[in-house]
Amino acid sequence: MITTKKLSLKITFATLALLVLFFAIPVGAKNFETPQNRKTSDILPEEKLKGKHYRIQNKVVSYGYMNHYTVDSDFGLFETTGDGALRKLLREIDAIAALRKITESEVFVKSVGSAVMKPVYFGKNLITDPVDTVSGIPKGISRIFGNISTSLSEKHDPSEDARIKQAIQVSSYKREYAYKLGVDVYTSNKLLQKELNKVGWAGAIGSLSVSAATSAIGGGVVTAISSMRLAKQIDETLKEEPPSRLRIINEEKLTKMGVSEGLRKKFLDHPDFTPRHDTIIVACLTEIKGASGRDAFIEYALSAHDEETANFIQNMAQTITGYHVKESPIVKVGVIDGVVMAKAKNESVLIPLPLDHGVWTERADRVLGNFAARYRAKGLKGNLELWVTGTLSPMAREQLEGLDIQVAERVDKRLGFMD
Repeated sequence: MITTKKLSLKITFATLALLVLFFAIPVGAKNFETPQNRKTSDILPEEKLKGKHYRIQNKVVSYGYMNHYTVDSDFGLFETTGDGALRKLLREIDAIAALRKITESEVFVKSVGSAVMKPVYFGKNLITDPVDTVSGIPKGISRIFGNISTSLSEKHDPSEDARIKQAIQVSSYKREYAYKLGVDVYTSNKLLQKELNKVGWAGAIGSLSVSAATSAIGGGVVTAISSMRLAKQIDETLKEEPPSRLRIINEEKLTKMGVSEGLRKKFLDHPDFTPRHDTIIVACLTEIKGASGRDAFIEYALSAHDEETANFIQNMAQTITGYHVKESPIVKVGVIDGVVMAKAKNESVLIPLPLDHGVWTERADRVLGNFAARYRAKGLKGNLELWVTGTLSPMAREQLEGLDIQVAERVDKRLGFMD
């Protein structure tokens, strides 16, 4: 979770529940590892430690699987957990700087003028300060804009049509700016949301076009789109489609997979998954055409209880799909004892584990040792493969090799992850 004020560090129950099977902190264990705080300079390349608008503090708190970073920026202090979340945050900081440059530009002032002082209606409610009011709406603001059109089927004052259209325009402008800047329009970063709201309202009320705004600041805005086919398709869809339409698209895909109506609804209604999470997860599962057990993954996804675990589950889906594309087609997905696995056509069994850095603990030894023993006892010949997005300690790699489990590290680099 990203925040602009310093919070006490904590491990959420949901995050711990997903990872404790492998990398829980042992109590009184001998000849095993315990998590140690690390230096940012030992993790990240030197050019990433400091940017034009930020500086990453050199102490990284390690939980034994995820890294927790503190970032000083021109816009305040941020904290975030996960290497992928950090990359996302750094893009967001640059985006905030670019958006502020836009709102301070002459073209913005001329375009908006006194329009921001005009009364704006949202439904039957008067909004006197559209920017601050929208920013104050709780998590899921973009869902609200995306679902406004549903009210058109209800009995309403005809004069509300223009107001509904205006609010939908705000959402459309926000998505286009987010696409240009390479950031997530559904981000929980409140400061970025506020800046996106400003340019969104400027477009809807003052007719400020995205092209005019971005040309006003020269090279301040750079389109950041992944070169990976699936990621590019997802980015385009997120730009073009409002949340209400994304829900329809995702539900149709889940239906074709054989996911039951009740399970579809629980997943798409889950409060910790944004429309972007939903779209990436569903697109990844759709990519592994013909694989059985995809409904089991959706059921597993319901265990998310916060943003960290939602990101974790999204990255598991990306890992499975990446293996499907790069190594061997996935034929079956399953969950055994809380562990997600995927059986490939080459008979290998993939364990997707999107962690930053894993150490070897007593519990990891017990769980993975027992699993490997059961697998071999069945006479199965395929490889056991553990794919991690980050790294493992030398001891963890050595012990996994002793269990005849093949390890692939930094797979997010190979697979073109969407953070």
